[in-house]
Amino acid sequence: MDPASVSALTFDVFGTVVDWRSSIIHEGEAFGKSHRLTVDWPKFADAWRGLYQPAMEEVRSGRRPWVRLDDLHRESLVRLLGDFGITGLSPAEIDHLNRAWHRLDPWPDAVPGLTRLKRRFILATLSNGNIALMVNMAKRGGLPWDAILGAEVARAYKPAPEAYLRSAEALGLAPEQCLMVAAHPGDLAAAARCGLRSAHVPRPLEFGPGRGASKPEPAQPFDIVAGDFVELAERLGC
Repeated sequence: MDPASVSALTFDVFGTVVDWRSSIIHEGEAFGKSHRLTVDWPKFADAWRGLYQPAMEEVRSGRRPWVRLDDLHRESLVRLLGDFGITGLSPAEIDHLNRAWHRLDPWPDAVPGLTRLKRRFILATLSNGNIALMVNMAKRGGLPWDAILGAEVARAYKPAPEAYLRSAEALGLAPEQCLMVAAHPGDLAAAARCGLRSAHVPRPLEFGPGRGASKPEPAQPFDIVAGDFVELAERLGC
């Protein structure tokens, strides 16, 4: 792939740019300590993330109208509080715990790599996270986005084609001028079907040590494969 043919890099965020699992575990541990809760927070984090796709599928399928991810996360959280026997929290306390998704930590290479990439390319989120979540995460973690795009702007959750096509359109670009960067092969495959280019940056620790990562189908090609964002910047001449 000729880097000169690309004007913008669009990024999956959860798992690709930020380490959601470790961050949610740390947030839970701090919350549990302050509220004297005994909870298996790794199990809690995995269960919360496990409700992510089913919640969005209710919207994708048309069974319910558009709902922001913050609201879906909170609905899932309320369900999990019951499942884990956590009672007595106020609405404000539940809101604080729900906003843990706004406070996810970037992978160590994310900010250095993005800073280099920004010298040459437009950088935009193409995430299922809503705008407020993405903005707050970026401010806290120093993520240098030029634009916050994705599900809320498109009113469609990935992997619906609208999420990719409307994000490219919002940048005034043809799909092939956008390079989708993700750790998840399924996300990249959906983007490629819409005409976007693809860059695979595996995150083998996304689901915890020794638990593996999403693997591409044998026949699935990528335009670029890089070990991290710094290597991606090097591959793209930044």
